[in-house]
Amino acid sequence: MDSSPDKRSYHLCGVGGIGMSAVAQVLAATGHRVSGSDRAYDTASGVPVFRQLKGAGVRLCCQDGSGVTDQTDIVVVSTAIEDDNPDLVAAQRFGVSVRHRAEILAELAGQGRCLAVTGTSGKTTVTALAGWILTELGADPTVVNGGSVIDWMSERAVGNVRLGQSDLWVVEADESDRSLLRFHPEWAIITNVSKDHFELDELESMFKTFTDQTATAPVTDADLDAALGHSAITCSAGGIEFTYADTRFSLALIGEHNVRNALQAVLMTERMGYTPGDIAAALKSFGGVHRRLENVGQVRSVSVFDDYAHNPAKIAAAWKAVRVFAKRVVGIWQPHGYGPLAHMYDELLDEFEGLSRARDRVFVRPVFYAGGTADRTVSSGPFVADLCRRGVEAEVAENDDAAMRRIVHGLEPGDVVLSMGARDPMLPDYARGLLEMLSLA
Repeated sequence: MDSSPDKRSYHLCGVGGIGMSAVAQVLAATGHRVSGSDRAYDTASGVPVFRQLKGAGVRLCCQDGSGVTDQTDIVVVSTAIEDDNPDLVAAQRFGVSVRHRAEILAELAGQGRCLAVTGTSGKTTVTALAGWILTELGADPTVVNGGSVIDWMSERAVGNVRLGQSDLWVVEADESDRSLLRFHPEWAIITNVSKDHFELDELESMFKTFTDQTATAPVTDADLDAALGHSAITCSAGGIEFTYADTRFSLALIGEHNVRNALQAVLMTERMGYTPGDIAAALKSFGGVHRRLENVGQVRSVSVFDDYAHNPAKIAAAWKAVRVFAKRVVGIWQPHGYGPLAHMYDELLDEFEGLSRARDRVFVRPVFYAGGTADRTVSSGPFVADLCRRGVEAEVAENDDAAMRRIVHGLEPGDVVLSMGARDPMLPDYARGLLEMLSLA
């Protein structure tokens, strides 16, 4: 990856977020001066991502405006940053330019050849798969993802960025804030379209515009059925297998949805000139993505998985994946915001009702609140009450040890615990805490 000759001083507001941390790492790697603040850093500076960012050369500070000075060239924000944030107030005071993280990433990726992966669900895994294939086959891309590839994680690396030396970029483009429209890639994958942050008609219009901005026809969900044909698909606790172009593919991922994710990456890299046989060989070593049906461990025949699922489609995909081998699914879900819970309320009720078998259990944690002016009218308590009225075995699980012990003590051999949720940086610790408590019970 070439360094830009124009070195600047960037300050990233909300740098602990997975998308912002990725941009921070890329900017630091290309020789820019990079600082960052995060609301969580004020109270939880020991979170691994902050230690990893420091290792990448990012200077961290509290989110009180002190990180922005008259020496700062650009303040980078995400859509989640509110206008009265102290960093933005400071930027206005010093006359510092404020730019969206996707704008910065699109500008960087636009200096080379870009494969952009977007869609409502699966884009993080597909980005990781495509990036892994291209890396293993010698293309040496820079990969910027919305999740961490497990084999790229370390004490000094978040794992959501892989820095390459070629001009090829593989990036995840986000539809949740329309920032995918900042990209004009050479290649694209649109994984699927389902209701999440927008209604379906809005999403379809957005992806149509994105398609028009792409130099070649994207790989889409519609390409998959024809590609799979009469392929024999095997999904088990040990992984997935499928056939394409007379080639057998085997991956250490679980769930039928990951067959579709993998095949989209296969179709795209084949279009880019690689053979199915070589692609299959590359995929055998793929170790998965952090918090995408990540197997945290097993104690006394109880398995614990951690997943980023937060909308109906993602919850259904994760639940169905573990249900194949689970005696009983014990789902623990944390709504990732008051607004999203209200927006998807009925669809979420329908999904949990349809997924839950007679002995399955659903625990709903309090809504994750990252600060700001959210309307808290719709919360976990009423949602659980509505689930119970539909016959689902559900209850609220408070964020305390007593609730965790109650969950753990009710587990039986053969159960699968599925911890789900987005945005909260402490969710990985929650899943591992359940496993540790289970080992001590």
